[in-house]
Amino acid sequence: MIFSMVGLAVLGFFVGVTSIESHQARQVSTMVPYAAPVEPKLTSTAVVYFSRSGNTALAARQVAKRLDANIYALEVPEYELGLRGLGHSAWDAKARRNDPGNLPDISPSTIDLRPFSTVWLGSPVWFYSPAPPIWAFVEHHRFDGQHVVLFNTFNSNFGDDQIAAFRAKVMEHGAASFEHRSVLRGRMTQQLPPEEMLQAIDDEWF
Repeated sequence: MIFSMVGLAVLGFFVGVTSIESHQARQVSTMVPYAAPVEPKLTSTAVVYFSRSGNTALAARQVAKRLDANIYALEVPEYELGLRGLGHSAWDAKARRNDPGNLPDISPSTIDLRPFSTVWLGSPVWFYSPAPPIWAFVEHHRFDGQHVVLFNTFNSNFGDDQIAAFRAKVMEHGAASFEHRSVLRGRMTQQLPPEEMLQAIDDEWF
């Protein structure tokens, strides 16, 4: 009986999370329209991001629009919205914390970053760390002589040790300098409205 009740509680939690994520995705999908050009623009800045429920994607579009940058989305089909994707993403995030080499396949796997002097890397925070896809992207790329800006949206907190490890990895891959910017959205039932998140980005990042 106790195990059944615990199981139902856990299932109810995950169903609630997926419902909120789906609502968020619909809410922010049309905000700040900004698409990657068919032919990359002549610009010094690239914005590369991974997002599940659309909040980091919204932040990425805002950054790209403000900087007139090229923008690139990373995709991991196994992390799609819904219970299955939530399970895969949570499992992989925990696995990467235990084994930094445990990384997902991302699409695109590589992007030509050579034309850019500044690269913004965007990711949600899972288990106090940038999500596995952005770690995978760094593993596949060089940032020789470039300024790298990691930006995160997060619900409660991020681990300073994880940001430090991410910085170290980026610097190992040739970056000349590194910055970290973040926006606290809050717990899922009391989150910052997307309009306020965009305002916080404008006020605090630029």
